[in-house]
Amino acid sequence: MTYHYHDETIIKNLPDDTIFVFGSNMAGTHQGGAAKTALLHFGATKGVGRGWAGQSFAIPTMNEHLQQMPLSQIQHYIEDFKIYTKNHPKMKYFITAVGCGVAGYKVEEIAPMFKGISRNVIFPVSFRPFVEKTLPKLTQKLVHTFIQDSVIFSDNPSETIQTLNLTEAEKSLATIVINTPMYPEDSNGRDRTFEISDILQALNGKIFEFQSNSEGPMIFGGVILALMELYQFNERDFIELWNGEKTIAPPKPEHHAKR
Repeated sequence: MTYHYHDETIIKNLPDDTIFVFGSNMAGTHQGGAAKTALLHFGATKGVGRGWAGQSFAIPTMNEHLQQMPLSQIQHYIEDFKIYTKNHPKMKYFITAVGCGVAGYKVEEIAPMFKGISRNVIFPVSFRPFVEKTLPKLTQKLVHTFIQDSVIFSDNPSETIQTLNLTEAEKSLATIVINTPMYPEDSNGRDRTFEISDILQALNGKIFEFQSNSEGPMIFGGVILALMELYQFNERDFIELWNGEKTIAPPKPEHHAKR
């Protein structure tokens, strides 16, 4: 099924027939991220952490104590939302990256939960590989195209990616990987500097030449770490991939099973 997508830039208004969908906590504090946008611009109500309010719809991803909910519980609320969209077909739903900000989950953990939803939704572009089709196979051409300084350190990497000679699925993958926080901390607040340093050490002199573990190389290594975690491979695999000695298939659906 083909859906519509948005580029995940911050918005402050939508057409009257379009609902802003965001991840929330059950306390309804709406203090940051898309929840704050919903409060300031789309009629979300303090203390209401679930369901419709104004021109917004809250999907809980954290409990009333502002703690991360298990994926199985989030899936329950997403299933409720699917029913809501089906029962209100005249409305459209602008879905943000629910659960992928403060709640700390990854796109590949949340996005597949929305599969099978009615077509009156607008997804963040990072969801595309997971709701519409599988991730693309990794090839030497693909990784050479987007893992380069001119893309990673662009003033607007997402916009730069759209100019690359890649398929839409490959552009979505590149956007996901480059926008995944890894350095100095990931989206769960974990320090990843030691892991990135190990990756740089393994690759240094083999396919790249890094002067030191300064910020630039660490950011570069963080992108590679994000790709390695998404596809579940190691440094040796990446070297062989970069050198054109192998391709890497996308992870199987069971790798995104609920925790």
